[in-house]
Amino acid sequence: MNAEQLIAKHAARLDRAATACRTRECWSPFPELPGKLPDAERVQREGKAAFEAHLGRPFALDQPGEIGRLGEEVSPYTGAPLGIDYPHADLDALFTAARRSIDTWAAAAPALRTGVLMEVIDRLYARVIEIAHAVMHTAGQSMNMSFAGSGVNALDRGIEALVYARDALGAVATGARWERRFGPATITLDKTYRLVPRGVAVCFTCASFPTWNAWPSMMASLATGNAVIVKPHPATVLPMAITVQVFRSVLAEAGFDPNLVTLALDSTAEPIGMKIVKHPDCAIVDFTGSVRFGQWVEKNAHPALAFTETAGVNTVVIDSCDDLDAMCRSLATTLCMFSAQMCTSPQNIYLPATGVRVGCGADARTVAADEVARNLAAAVAALVEEPRKAAMILATIQSPQSLALIAQLRDAGNKRGRVLLDSRSYPHPEWPDARTATPLMLAVSTAERDLYGEERFGPISFCITTRDAADALDQATRDVKEFGGLTAFLYSTDEATIERAEAAYARAGAQLTINLTGPMPLNFAAAYSDYHVTGLNPAGNASLTDLAFVASRFRIVQSRRPAPATA
Repeated sequence: MNAEQLIAKHAARLDRAATACRTRECWSPFPELPGKLPDAERVQREGKAAFEAHLGRPFALDQPGEIGRLGEEVSPYTGAPLGIDYPHADLDALFTAARRSIDTWAAAAPALRTGVLMEVIDRLYARVIEIAHAVMHTAGQSMNMSFAGSGVNALDRGIEALVYARDALGAVATGARWERRFGPATITLDKTYRLVPRGVAVCFTCASFPTWNAWPSMMASLATGNAVIVKPHPATVLPMAITVQVFRSVLAEAGFDPNLVTLALDSTAEPIGMKIVKHPDCAIVDFTGSVRFGQWVEKNAHPALAFTETAGVNTVVIDSCDDLDAMCRSLATTLCMFSAQMCTSPQNIYLPATGVRVGCGADARTVAADEVARNLAAAVAALVEEPRKAAMILATIQSPQSLALIAQLRDAGNKRGRVLLDSRSYPHPEWPDARTATPLMLAVSTAERDLYGEERFGPISFCITTRDAADALDQATRDVKEFGGLTAFLYSTDEATIERAEAAYARAGAQLTINLTGPMPLNFAAAYSDYHVTGLNPAGNASLTDLAFVASRFRIVQSRRPAPATA
């Protein structure tokens, strides 16, 4: 396929995505359930077989600088090592190869680069079941979430980044004729504007959602002419190794150096994060992961440009509602989704001591804060009581550290508050050795701020009693400002309270969902419509996906010279 054909093949889909980004409407070219794939039964069977073919074998990835092999992944479902080892490459060799690959890629027309990357999207989609199984058996997500969230929705975010890259690159003229009088003379200049990539980007991926942030980050850097070195979390290498394999294959087919995309591995015992960020050839850092290292990246990446998403204390303020049971069911679903191992999972639930007003008119009543907390705990308990239902929504616990944290906070809650709902393992109906835990819910006061004043990663939440609804909003937005917050949730039937909350959360920089009940998870983030992270609080300095996410990954360099004299 030549350049013109490659560009033409993907033009209509990219244009349609651009329309969705402009209107913010609901759109995706992909189905969100595996069973809706074309020829679904065959595709699912072959995708699972492709994943299983990786197990217990060396992963084939021909890239420069190999100095050994690494692999330490353990399935949260089986409890057994995957037995896959990957090439461990010398960092200097990777950076050298990446740097050398850039010139030809950067010289290509932006439309061609975008066409190549849209082809990558197609190839990743062709392997989406294989990738979903890889995410499932490394990150611990359920199959449906692996397919939807880490598969097709992550692809949507990748396309979204390409739309904004096209906009940013297309906003710069390639040249201009400039003319102005200086005294008696007229000066005429021809000016040329070059789009120059920053250099080599490093993309860190997180353990619980490896592809969701990585694919748009990679697309943003590559579309603007940079090379990318992917640094996966040691626990979830396979999804990113497949990703790198696909990128390299498509780039080579298109006539470009496959070393535009490489894989840099480390181990839990010997991390390379600081070394790779401080490498003199590192020009861009995309980081998703822990607060501690994310803050280090923000402070130490310079002169590299850093885009971060770390963690947040996502808050819920309950002032009043029309239907208490509906509200509790919706909150319960979101508290349970992937065992609250999502960056958008709610943690701190603020309840006014004056009670929550339920209903309207003559039927309205005030329900005590403690009763609301008990109803919410009961809704969670009902949701996870049956193992098959629990398996679908809770899935597994990605890291054993989360189980230790649950035990630690259970003990603290017993001493300094009250355990509303205790956590226990549940028997997974398909995987008897799966690492599982139902949610732990604690009732505390604002005096226990040291317990809830940071992200507690895993199925852990706090019902916190405040003086009144105004104090609840103050406490919640203070959490966001001090500890970071990506999302926030409000239940109120009072328009004045809603207006105050919208303004307060906007100042704090958290995306707000108001009075949502029903089947949609409260923390669902839709590509082309929902902005993910604001960059206005400690939860991260960048947003997926907006123009700012791509526009500074390249710079503009100009030359000018006298225009040739006309005859």
